[in-house]
Amino acid sequence: FGPARRFSEFIKDALAEIQFENPRTNAVATALITGDKSGLNIETTDAFRKSGASHILALSGMHLGIIYGLLKLLFMGLGNSPAARRMKSCLNILICGFYTLSTGAGPSISRAFLFITLAEIAMISGRRTSLKGVFFTSLLIQLILSPEDITNVGFLLSYAAIAGIAFIYPLLRDFWPQDTRNTGWTGKALKWIWNSAALSIACQITTAPIAYAVFGTFPKYFLITNLVAVPMIGMIIPAILFVLALSICGITPGFFGHAAEWLIDTLIYCLTVISSL
Repeated sequence: FGPARRFSEFIKDALAEIQFENPRTNAVATALITGDKSGLNIETTDAFRKSGASHILALSGMHLGIIYGLLKLLFMGLGNSPAARRMKSCLNILICGFYTLSTGAGPSISRAFLFITLAEIAMISGRRTSLKGVFFTSLLIQLILSPEDITNVGFLLSYAAIAGIAFIYPLLRDFWPQDTRNTGWTGKALKWIWNSAALSIACQITTAPIAYAVFGTFPKYFLITNLVAVPMIGMIIPAILFVLALSICGITPGFFGHAAEWLIDTLIYCLTVISSL
């Protein structure tokens, strides 16, 4: 799709022009936003791989989900009338679809786009949805449109992770009392840590057999990695997008550029430490 391909090249060029102090920052930012990992050096790639954070560099539902969340925040000002909700849903689907195409529409990010589309259509039509229902519907649609994806490792890992979230995570999550109204900040923090750990464990239960069968490795410190890396990615991607928007508008990022670079450097440092354990 020509426009999407040209948009991807434009974003890569814009990211390359941002004056970060370390060229590695540009390479990581490009990988996280466009999926192009060609600029990453061996040390950075090894830090992600050995720590069990390779999935962070592969565009997936996490990346598109962050962008989708930012779009929902951006469009809040359009109102909440039925017409406004329909317009916001259409914009979300169109923008997320265009972004999916611009990244090459790999099986993993395509799955995420199908999830978003089904959820938005259900909201417009007033239907109730469940993660399990969306999971099976998306799986059916994707296999009908592209049956060869069944042999793609990214496709298998993506749906296996969602299966863990849909079927195993609720069981693990409920081991911790979910009512924290009278527990204070400590109780809320412990609940967040447990929920994050439960989510990571649930995904590993379903994805680890596939990853081991294909790659012959198992990330021993996946729990520490995900507790550190996933929240940081939730800050890094919005920071990169904000710096990118400033740069495209001809505004020097300044402090925001330094903040984004510090976040990326901190993430790589943490992953390097974990990979050396």
